[in-house]
Amino acid sequence: MSAANEKSLSEGKAWSICRMPSTAAISFLPSRRRLGLDPANKLYFPYEPGKQVKSAIRIKNVSKSHVAFKFQTTAPKSCYMRPPGGILAPAESLIATVFKFVEHPENNEKVVVQNCKVKFKIMSLKVNGEMDYVPELFDEQKDQVAVEQILRVVFLDTERPSPALEKLNRQLAEAEAELEAHRKHPEDSGPRVVGEGLVIDEWKERRERYLARQQVDGVDSV
Repeated sequence: MSAANEKSLSEGKAWSICRMPSTAAISFLPSRRRLGLDPANKLYFPYEPGKQVKSAIRIKNVSKSHVAFKFQTTAPKSCYMRPPGGILAPAESLIATVFKFVEHPENNEKVVVQNCKVKFKIMSLKVNGEMDYVPELFDEQKDQVAVEQILRVVFLDTERPSPALEKLNRQLAEAEAELEAHRKHPEDSGPRVVGEGLVIDEWKERRERYLARQQVDGVDSV
């Protein structure tokens, strides 16, 4: 899948998982990771059919430059991320929360679906120092965008305690604490991220600001 064919969540589109990664796609992965992820390649969700559940993942900039990151998913209508993107300084990190609606199983069978088809992708882009995050950064510099990881969804049985479930609950609590700290002290917010709310609404607002700024810059340069 080429970067040119990818559609952002701001357009309400999903990226396809119908095709297996080609040699070209594999070479698109960065030779040296810009981001460290925990969990590394999965998103764990509590299995609660008919409810919106949450997962969490810590994202850390392990490079020596500022790095922008962005989420994409194969199921934008049932999933959204907080934040869907942002910019991290070297060694800076945050815990992103991922929300997903869990469908009821067929025939109302109580099963924990381990082979969920929904997947998420985290992309990265090296940027020049501190700046405001806008998703258009990834469109403007497509040749510099790297796919950091494709994350598959794994459901956890909430009635069976496990290390993965305990870790998920701990990370979710940390994510809420970080969000609360950001609300109280927005001027010391650290990572430059998109705010709260639905992803599509946030990105529309950011896009409007971005286009308005571009128009002003164009007028000033005349």
